[in-house]
Amino acid sequence: MSSKKYYLGIGRRKTTVARVRVMEGKAMSTINDKPFDEYFGDPTIAANILKPISAAGLDSKIYFTAKVNGGGTTGQVGALQNGLAKAIVAMDETLKPVVRKAGFITRDNRMVERKKYNHVKARKKPQFSKR
Repeated sequence: MSSKKYYLGIGRRKTTVARVRVMEGKAMSTINDKPFDEYFGDPTIAANILKPISAAGLDSKIYFTAKVNGGGTTGQVGALQNGLAKAIVAMDETLKPVVRKAGFITRDNRMVERKKYNHVKARKKPQFSKR
């Protein structure tokens, strides 16, 4: 690992974009200037965010700061995981196969389908009456 100050990773999921900076050392990780375990409120969500770090075997060796825009809880968690994984790979290229096998590098490109005219939702049509 080089003497760089931080490593950047940009993660995306649905309509969410997360800009994640990973630094070496022990400090409190933050999301939008809040402690990461307080940002979502649910400890299981906080554990999901840390999965790329534990998959790489870097528990308590690194911390991160993140700026997240758009989307809801699911999109933000997915974007944070993707951004963290990319930042970890930028920090140490030898961890790429491990993080890729865990499935955090690949962007989940599923998006909400747009609503069409004459439809109630994206695919639901109004009830048909023969008579």
